[in-house]
Amino acid sequence: MSPVTPALLIALGGTAAACVAAIVAVQVYASGRARRRALENSLDAYAPGGGAAREERGGARGRTRRFVSLDRRVRRTRLGRTVHLRLSATGLDVTAGEFCVYAAVTVVVLWALAATTLAPFFGPIAGVVAVWAATIFLNWQRQKRIEAFIAQLPDVARLLANATAAGLALRTSLAMAAEELEAPAGEELSRVADQLSLGHTVEDALGELAERLPSRELVVLVTTLILSNKAGGSVVSSLRNLTRTLEDRKETRREIRTMLSEVNATAFTVPLLGVGSLLLVNTANDGALARVTASPLGQTLVLVALGLYAIGFFVIRRLGKIEV
Repeated sequence: MSPVTPALLIALGGTAAACVAAIVAVQVYASGRARRRALENSLDAYAPGGGAAREERGGARGRTRRFVSLDRRVRRTRLGRTVHLRLSATGLDVTAGEFCVYAAVTVVVLWALAATTLAPFFGPIAGVVAVWAATIFLNWQRQKRIEAFIAQLPDVARLLANATAAGLALRTSLAMAAEELEAPAGEELSRVADQLSLGHTVEDALGELAERLPSRELVVLVTTLILSNKAGGSVVSSLRNLTRTLEDRKETRREIRTMLSEVNATAFTVPLLGVGSLLLVNTANDGALARVTASPLGQTLVLVALGLYAIGFFVIRRLGKIEV
């Protein structure tokens, strides 16, 4: 047995100190990570386009969130933040991680179906179409929510005018309107009221609302409220005049939407006819599309035809788009 030397004691002491320091470091790291996660959960509801603060607690509707860790990784990227902001504007009870997973599964399924049903050449095209369809779906849901919010703007202006006439402050009027109105106006004004309670200025909170749900009517209302809050004075008459104007614009938009419904239906019918013709050709002559796309000339012609259908879709949609 070798004698205990001072060098050995120093080495043992250093090893023990290193082990203790490592244990303390792990505990500090775990504690800091837990505090950071709790802070992120509490702040997510008030982030720009927030609404995901309840993702780990089951959400506002009691639904268990899926892919929570993936959602946090996705929202750290630029694309994830864009998807998150668009989802918050649509009002859908879906996180960015969930949407990305669902979109990826849709791409894989459509790719496989197109490659097996039509030809392998159509697999990547179906994947691109699936991504484009996911973007179109988000824009459609966002526009649908904007239209619903615009339809409620006369009621919003009327409630704010009545509350202001009763002597209530603008912050209190917004909170009262959030409680009185149904979704989506109630949810959006409730978010504005929450931001005001956290110390945001009226200009910032209303400006974010106008950015989240862009429309001319909302911009006019937000500008009126911001100017009245800055300059002071009575805003009741302005809000009541704005209420009548919003009612007239609401009726005009309804008439235009009714007249353009056939044009919008045609825009979606034209591409579906093209896809249907491909299916008919491949069904009548099994393997016809595979033989056509086997050569570069056939692939080029197919891409040109699909591009023409896409151009026709966008042109018809553009012709049927009237700004009011």
